[in-house]
Amino acid sequence: MEKELEQAVMRVVKSMHENLSEQLTINDMARTAMFSKFHFSRVFQRVTGLSPGRFLSAVRLQEAKRLLASTSLTVTDISHRVGYSSVGTFSSRFTSSVGVSPTKYRQLEGAVPGPTLIGARNGTRNGFTSTVRGAITSPLPDRPVFAGLFPDRILEGRPVRYTILGRPGPYVLEDVPQGEWHLIAQSVAAGREDAMNHPPGGDEALCVGRHGPITIRPGTVPRPADVQLRPMRPFDPPVLLALRDLLDEAVRQAG
Repeated sequence: MEKELEQAVMRVVKSMHENLSEQLTINDMARTAMFSKFHFSRVFQRVTGLSPGRFLSAVRLQEAKRLLASTSLTVTDISHRVGYSSVGTFSSRFTSSVGVSPTKYRQLEGAVPGPTLIGARNGTRNGFTSTVRGAITSPLPDRPVFAGLFPDRILEGRPVRYTILGRPGPYVLEDVPQGEWHLIAQSVAAGREDAMNHPPGGDEALCVGRHGPITIRPGTVPRPADVQLRPMRPFDPPVLLALRDLLDEAVRQAG
């Protein structure tokens, strides 16, 4: 039964990629999955961790990243190609999810300066903080690993805390504020940094892993949060946050 549900979600994800400029509705997606609208939404969230609308938005922004990095299309043209009628709305959502504006992303060719992301270390909440620690294993044993804490099960926006390991192994995230956080880790194969802007290709170009939610509150000590990275699957939420510069920096430090 689980395999059938995943296949239904796969049909919808494929349809999203093939119809990015169209205004897909929940009814359209439910028909593709061959489920009722309400059952479809529950199944999609269960398989991907995101609502259908949130996942579609992420797929659109991932394609926008690819087009910005690999074509000379204007920001307006790209916004229309990925389903936005308003370039202002597109630019606002892109900036919020990726960390820089579309124009800046193009200038940097997908590399965000380290200080921009380090500045995302938000202040503590209610003065209480704790430490999250664990170990990360990966099919890419000699590649750097990014690990960050996010409010949701998707690599977008600014992580509340993050680290970059030179290779898989133990990690520590200190001064984590109160709240519920999802630990998301990823690693990219050498020379395949562009994989973050493409749908998964069925190889180990991009590996991801998640743990959570992790609850931080007074009077408790978080359990170790170990993460096993695996090759990214088509129904995993796309990677939106621009991490290339941080990964390149980690490679230089490790070398």
